[in-house]
Amino acid sequence: MKVTKLGTVLVAALVTAFALPGAASATTYRLSHNTSDTTTWHKGAEKFNELLKAKTDGKIDIRIFPNATLSGGDQMKQATMVSQGALDFLITSAINVTPLVPEMAVFSLPYLYADYKDVDATTTGATSDKMAEILAKKDIVMLAWGENGFREVTNNVRPIKTPADMKGLKMRVAGPMYIDVMNALGANPQQMQWTETFSALQQGVVDGQENPIGAVIIPQRVYEVQKYLTTWHYSYDPVFVGVSNKLWSSWDADTQAKVRAAAVEAMSFQKQLTRDDTAKGVQFLRDKGMEVYEPNADELMAFREATKPAFDTWAKKVGPDLVKSFQDAIKKAQ
Repeated sequence: MKVTKLGTVLVAALVTAFALPGAASATTYRLSHNTSDTTTWHKGAEKFNELLKAKTDGKIDIRIFPNATLSGGDQMKQATMVSQGALDFLITSAINVTPLVPEMAVFSLPYLYADYKDVDATTTGATSDKMAEILAKKDIVMLAWGENGFREVTNNVRPIKTPADMKGLKMRVAGPMYIDVMNALGANPQQMQWTETFSALQQGVVDGQENPIGAVIIPQRVYEVQKYLTTWHYSYDPVFVGVSNKLWSSWDADTQAKVRAAAVEAMSFQKQLTRDDTAKGVQFLRDKGMEVYEPNADELMAFREATKPAFDTWAKKVGPDLVKSFQDAIKKAQ
């Protein structure tokens, strides 16, 4: 009986001894993103964590914080925290990084893109590499591009069919460039954190907002507090996985390769999921009671012409050479 107990103790000690090194090497990092846990942003983050665990044999784990909780709900502040090394990872959209990196607004210039083919021409190749270089100067390592999508407009006042229909509407916007776009259309822009937007729409503090269908309008249930939707495709918004340079530099080349590979695969998953949800989203929103208006080519051209002052203003801020490189990449893909 005594021998059996001793043997059990020895076996347990050996198991513990062999288990401890693996347990000690496992590290949990924090990832923040802007939206709720129902969105493709969050699903992409979960896929990233799943892939990282698999590729590193469980040595890297990620704890996901939705709704920008680590930055007090401030979706713009997340990028600064990653830049400073105060936050490990983030998934955010390009427009939310513009206070820190103004060049990121290039993706969202009004009517720069016509379709996904145009988009994919700039989130790969030389233009993608250039944006990664620009982010790196702010100590953010861009790992992979995902998708927020083409931003569509919703409101509770009237159908939007022409630029004149925007006049006087109180519109929630995410950042400075969209303020200029709304001003060009005669609307009354209100910059507001996304975490505050649903209640603001519900209470009539603002009349409308603009966001992608698959990534935000459906999973965030915007259709519950908005009546009209116009698919004007006026601006595109990519998301990306970024990691602080401080953390990135602490890893060896093998770990870096595994982290990047996991990010690329996760964002490919997230992008396809977003596009699939968008493709079936218009009918879903109609079924939910929204009145959806789909402008024709001439009507879209009217919006393009009306927002050109905002395009020109922000093209100067972003840098004419950078804008031209995007336009050239798009033209080559067409």
